[in-house]
Amino acid sequence: MSDMTKREERLIARIRDGRDELTALAAELITCDTTARDPGDPARDEEKLQKILAARLRAIGAEVQLFEPQAIVAGQSPTIPFALDFKGRPQLIARLPGSGGGRSLVLNGHIDAVPPGDLTQWSVDPFKGVVRDDQLWGRGANDMKGGIAGFLFALECLQREGIALKGGVVFCTNTDEESSGAGGQALVARGVSGDAGMCAEPTNFDAWIACRGYLIVSVKVRGRAGHAEMPMPHWQAGGAVNAIDRLEVVLGAIRRLREDWRTRPDHEHPLLAPGDIVPTQVTGGEWPVTYPALVTLLCDVQYTPSRVGSEGYCVPVRDEITARLSAAAASDPWLAERPLEFEFLGEAVPAEIAPDHPLVVTALQAASDVGRRGKVGGLDSWHDPATFVRAGTPMFSFGPGGFGTAHALDERVSIDDLVDHSAATALVAMRFCET
Repeated sequence: MSDMTKREERLIARIRDGRDELTALAAELITCDTTARDPGDPARDEEKLQKILAARLRAIGAEVQLFEPQAIVAGQSPTIPFALDFKGRPQLIARLPGSGGGRSLVLNGHIDAVPPGDLTQWSVDPFKGVVRDDQLWGRGANDMKGGIAGFLFALECLQREGIALKGGVVFCTNTDEESSGAGGQALVARGVSGDAGMCAEPTNFDAWIACRGYLIVSVKVRGRAGHAEMPMPHWQAGGAVNAIDRLEVVLGAIRRLREDWRTRPDHEHPLLAPGDIVPTQVTGGEWPVTYPALVTLLCDVQYTPSRVGSEGYCVPVRDEITARLSAAAASDPWLAERPLEFEFLGEAVPAEIAPDHPLVVTALQAASDVGRRGKVGGLDSWHDPATFVRAGTPMFSFGPGGFGTAHALDERVSIDDLVDHSAATALVAMRFCET
């Protein structure tokens, strides 16, 4: 355990004395409805929330940009295959220059939160920012408006203590992490970079240095329509073929592929679960008394960083899925004559950084100094840091709480966690940006 300086002790005391102010800031962010969207949804309170952050950042001397990225055209991006515009959904970049000679730090967070679901099942209004039982309740409290508030409050307290950093800090918040990763990509395209960075995912003070990637695959299985209540001759004699029945061939191949990936070295990772392919959605059929002529199966595919191909995307994984499922279908006489049809509907590419990166070491030591025991870990899902890593800025997630209530009813975060996370962030900024 490091020995904190008197200046660091005063800084931590100021943040702890500001417990109510930090909680109020996080609660104010929760009152902004920034529910993740489907393409075409109108803007919600994204601009309102970003302006709240922008005003506070300007008050501590930051140069702030609020901008709406150019609309994405369908098919323009391999990671975002659908059309997407940002009208009413600005991204925020705030730069606090250093005095010179120190490393630069990026602090990032996404402002979108998943839909709350059935509001009658919540014990509180998810958009009120309720404080109860020493916890802050509401949609986004845990993932990740609490962490964003902690990042900002750390910078405010540094300024109030008169602590000037040698290295600059970039505070940036984006939309669309939950739905596509488009907001993080917009920040990188706008030039956000630094020597290293942290994202405010609720990690329980761990440093998530790696994540899996994902892609969505669509598989179409053809049948032949016919009256479901009439006896049918063999298909070779013109009879109907139930596409749902033929789907079992594909599902069997997927089960075998999942088992294979769970034991293969090229899908292993010391911090992450192995690759996986999970059937998630089935659509098809034309009429309740008609043999379905077409069934579409969607699968969520996760893969580890080692599976990224030389093209920068998961072409090897795509090729393997196509080959394995097609080979299984070829053993079925009907499907052998009517090959499966594949479509890949978007991808989030994984990334990782070294566990001994100086910022990782600094963050875990800072957590320890405020009484928290963090460790190096990984996220089996995907997070925005992967976008920054692939663009050249080493970044990992470091935040309060834990993923226990993220995306769940009655989402909440401990106020003690908020305070300690903000305190640890302030120590990180002091120590990392000073050299």
